[in-house]
Amino acid sequence: MSKYTKEDLWVWKTLFTRQKNNIPGKASQAYIDALEHMSPVLNANEIPSFEKINTWFETETKWELQVVPGLIPVQEFFQLLAERKFCSSTWLRSKNSLDYLEEPDMFHDIYGHVPLLSNPVFSEFVHEFGKLGCQFLDDPEKLLQLQRLYWFTIEFGVIQEQGKIQSYGAGILSSYGETNQIHEQNANFLDYSIEAIIQKVFRTDIMQEDYYVISSFEMLFESLKRLSRVWNKELTEA
Repeated sequence: MSKYTKEDLWVWKTLFTRQKNNIPGKASQAYIDALEHMSPVLNANEIPSFEKINTWFETETKWELQVVPGLIPVQEFFQLLAERKFCSSTWLRSKNSLDYLEEPDMFHDIYGHVPLLSNPVFSEFVHEFGKLGCQFLDDPEKLLQLQRLYWFTIEFGVIQEQGKIQSYGAGILSSYGETNQIHEQNANFLDYSIEAIIQKVFRTDIMQEDYYVISSFEMLFESLKRLSRVWNKELTEA
């Protein structure tokens, strides 16, 4: 990891420590537990080693980090997920850009996404999501609908836990401001409906205004399996 500078380490430690201290009572308990579970290889004191994290996952849910230069084609993204490979950047934002980025950096990818890949149910949801996308690589409309599902769940998902709305989406949990926005209930919280989500247009340039609330990761996974059955039935009847 010698390519990283002292400033990079300061940025990582500052972001990690600030958000870890911020999320109790705001993040899903499943995420908090997963972050703690991964603490030997994911913590504030060292910039993540992909090799260490991949070795750690070998005895867990079998995921693997795949280095990418930035945003990649949608088709390649689905194919990687279907192989249990989660893509991540290795670049880190500057100290002058702690709170806003136009595209995801390593803090978003690793701190936001990776912990829940150690959760058995959630990790299977992500894996099956990728496999479903691979079935429809030649169908632009289906791929767009899956992108919307990804956005409102894996990126900006919230869950009802013990009577409170908590965050589990990586786009929220890697953002100090958006984590607090959810906690302060400063948004619209809608009943989860996969049918509604896949028709919902989203914006990437603002904090989200609408969030879909799940009751469990099992519910989330079941909705994906239901969607898969519907789409595959359409295929066989076409």
